[in-house]
Amino acid sequence: MFSDADAAELYDLLNPWDAVRHPGDAFYNDLVMAADAVLDVGCGTGSMLHQAREYGHSGRLVGLDPDRAALERARRRTDIEWVVGVAAEVAWKREFDLVTMVSHAFQCLVGDDELRTSLAAIRAALRDGGLFAFETRHPQARAWEEWNPSNASEVMDAAGRKLHVAHHVESVLGDVVTFTETTSDSDGTVLRVDRASLRFLDVPTLGAFLAEAGFAIEAQYGDWHRGPVTDTSREIIVLARRV
Repeated sequence: MFSDADAAELYDLLNPWDAVRHPGDAFYNDLVMAADAVLDVGCGTGSMLHQAREYGHSGRLVGLDPDRAALERARRRTDIEWVVGVAAEVAWKREFDLVTMVSHAFQCLVGDDELRTSLAAIRAALRDGGLFAFETRHPQARAWEEWNPSNASEVMDAAGRKLHVAHHVESVLGDVVTFTETTSDSDGTVLRVDRASLRFLDVPTLGAFLAEAGFAIEAQYGDWHRGPVTDTSREIIVLARRV
């Protein structure tokens, strides 16, 4: 069996958070270290907040995620608040200087109602002038075309198993892409299949949702070195202020 706990561990192996090696991680690390109170929506296994503590962050850090197995790994640190849930369900009021959604978690907000409700809750959680930071894949780059078995990953887990992780796109309907992630062992036996849908918003549509929710875009980048969004950008990286 390949449990939810195994899947959470595998995620960390495939996606290690390292603000020294990865410019995207460094981008968020700088924001977190400069903020007194931080809420990370879709925190997963909590790696970003863990590293902030290791770097000396002494303020309030809160991680929010619906995945209980991921939060069990996150809770290896007890000096951070870990909350089970999603943004649309929370009721924090003006408690945070910074809210983040990293690792493309923003794209999990698929429906219009879910997106609007989540943005309203995030805005409410921020203090006046607070910052919401997130990134979403630019649809022009068509990243989903790379999600196929020929680009599979192989990794050795903590138990010494050699695992094969492959993706397959099931559908592209408008701006929503649905795909599967299949984890197999070394002899090809399928251990687990996970299915997910992600939304790929373009710049104008994204801007309209943020403005409607009461955010002003302070900066928008097309790469982790703070370059502008261009016709070849793979990312839309947003810093939006509560107004």
